[in-house]
Amino acid sequence: MADTYDLIVLGSGPGGYVAAIRASQLGLKVAIVERERLGGICLNWGCIPTKALLRSAEVYHYMTHAAQYGLSNEKPAFDLSKVVDRSRKVAGQLNAGVKGLMKKNKVAVHEGIGTITAKGKLSVKQGDKTVELEAKHIIIATGARARDLPFAKADGAKIWTYRHAMVPPEMPTKLLVIGSGAIGVEFASFYRDMGAEVTIVEMLDRIMPVEDVEVSDFMLKALTKQGMTIRTKSGLEKLEVAGSGVKAAIKGPDGKVETVEFSHAIVAIGIVPNTENIGIEALGIETDRGHIKTDGYGRTGVDGIWAIGDVTGAPWLAHKASHEGVIAAESIAQALGNKDVHPHAMDKNNIPGCTYARPQVASVGYTEAKAKEAGHEVKVGKFPFIGNGKAIALGEAEGFVKTVFDAKTGELLGAHMVGAEVTEMIQGYVIARQLETTEKELTETVFAHPTISESMHESVLGAYGRTLHM
Repeated sequence: MADTYDLIVLGSGPGGYVAAIRASQLGLKVAIVERERLGGICLNWGCIPTKALLRSAEVYHYMTHAAQYGLSNEKPAFDLSKVVDRSRKVAGQLNAGVKGLMKKNKVAVHEGIGTITAKGKLSVKQGDKTVELEAKHIIIATGARARDLPFAKADGAKIWTYRHAMVPPEMPTKLLVIGSGAIGVEFASFYRDMGAEVTIVEMLDRIMPVEDVEVSDFMLKALTKQGMTIRTKSGLEKLEVAGSGVKAAIKGPDGKVETVEFSHAIVAIGIVPNTENIGIEALGIETDRGHIKTDGYGRTGVDGIWAIGDVTGAPWLAHKASHEGVIAAESIAQALGNKDVHPHAMDKNNIPGCTYARPQVASVGYTEAKAKEAGHEVKVGKFPFIGNGKAIALGEAEGFVKTVFDAKTGELLGAHMVGAEVTEMIQGYVIARQLETTEKELTETVFAHPTISESMHESVLGAYGRTLHM
């Protein structure tokens, strides 16, 4: 006889395990199915361990620039294996934490490869053993994986995906990063700070193309100043392992192809949703370029089947997946008769994006260009960190805050930040957008002094011609 539940969650990443916890909190009997490690890619191979690596690189950067702070630190050095080991231990600690959360919330964990065999039915295979499960509802939270170059598959030795780049067998000396999204720029930043020569190749006309143009322009200058080579409007024609490294044929904006040698290459050209072999085709679940189509609550077109996170499409962010998990869990509880929950549809325009490079980048809402395209007449404020006392005291005076408002209503349409600790600061603007705050409330808000966040206030003031410190 099959084990029966109110809800089965297929995949235990930041979307899946959060959905399971919230559903359990609402009194549902819940199971979660995971083929590898609880916590999914984000916790084990993505968000968390990469931040541990970047922290090591940041500390090493400060060590090598100690003299700027009146300190001495002769011959700073690092042990790459220990840097990687620290990152893996951080991931391991959090993996154990998710196991504890599952136990605390009475979520049954089934390890193995899950396949939806019919509406409300799922089989879990581990080795030669198969367990049959049944549930009133199923949430698909199977995530995504790195996209390979069609002509050069990652081998883990010289051609890497993000997963290989987190556990490098050796330190690159001359690194090619293909793609300038958040993942590409973060690894470029890490390896540059650790001493590698770094080249970024981007097909589009600017790096970090989803960001505001002014942020992209600033990052181009900042990364170039750090010694990186940035090649925009350039495509990779060929990549092959050759000798002790790789050879890349790079086509520039003028159409000329140049062959350049590197010690290693990181492929960061996007992701592929994990929708194969999980049973969605037989159920007739609709997809768009592999991603499962859902409404704002996570419902697919098949009753009782839900989907959340990376498997449903952009933005491919852990916090987006977690929030979708809560929405779906509450919607399921409501469908099962809980009258005390009132789920809201996901508003993707209120999801913050963060890049943890040096300098950091964070944003929410419309870019200036997108706001204009949407028909808004805008007021724009911008304040540089060089006018902020705390940033100067920290030795982090490079960066700025940019805010975009609707000129007629005062609505905060978007915010864009680059510089030290902006990934921590962006949440202020996210809350402001969620509360439908206008420029009036932000102008009248008191910001603590001295903090870098005062630049957020100054940017708002600047949009209305009231800047105080510049």
